[in-house]
Amino acid sequence: MIDINDFISNDIKPLRTTDSVATAQDLFAEYPFSHFPVLENGTYIGSAGSEDTELMEIEKKLGDMRYSFERFYVRDTSIWLDVLEVFAKNETNILPVLDKDNKYLGYYEMADVIKAFHETPFMKEHGGILVVQKGVMDYTLSEVAQIVESNNGKLLGMFISEVVDDKVQVTVKISLGGLSEIIQTFRRYDYEIISEHQEDAYLNTLKDRSDYLDKYLNI
Repeated sequence: MIDINDFISNDIKPLRTTDSVATAQDLFAEYPFSHFPVLENGTYIGSAGSEDTELMEIEKKLGDMRYSFERFYVRDTSIWLDVLEVFAKNETNILPVLDKDNKYLGYYEMADVIKAFHETPFMKEHGGILVVQKGVMDYTLSEVAQIVESNNGKLLGMFISEVVDDKVQVTVKISLGGLSEIIQTFRRYDYEIISEHQEDAYLNTLKDRSDYLDKYLNI
C-alpha cells in the first residue's frame, strides 16, 4: 500500500518573511513552482505565488507581500485523493504539509502525487470504468458497490467525481464480471450512465439501424 507521506519533500527550505523578494524570484526562476511556502518564526503563514512575486520590488521583504499569500495546505493525515483535490482547487503544483499541531513538515509536489495515484490498483489494474449519476439524496456508495458485486464484478475503486446541482457523479473502476449486466442493473436502480461504453454503442447502433429500417419500410 502506498503511503503518501513518503512523498513529503524538504529538498528546498521554505521561504521566510525576512527573505527578500529577490530571493523568492531567484527560487521561482530556478524551479517550475507556481507557489512556495513561507514561514514566519517557524510557522507556516501562506504560500507566495510566482506571478505575485514577479510584480514586487526586489528590495522588499516577503513579509511586505503577505496580503497576497494563499493559505492552502494539507495535513499529514490527508489521503492522496484529498491531496489531489486541494491541488486542483488551488491551481498549484506544490502543497505545504502540516501536522495536527500546525507544524510545517514539508511539501508535496504534484508530479509525485500523480505518480502515487498511478501506482494504485485503480490505475494499474485492468478493468472498465463507469461514470454513473443519481440524485444526491438517492444514492449510496454501498449501493454502488452492491450493484457491481451482485453481478460478479470486482470493485477496484470509486470516488465522487462531480456534484452538479442535485446530482452526484460516481466514477467506478471494475474488473471481472459482465460490464453490460452491471450497466443494466445500474439503470434498474435509476442510475444514469454518463460514460460511453462499447456495449451501449453496439446497442445504439442496432437501434439506429432498426429505426432506419422502420422508416424505409414505411416509405
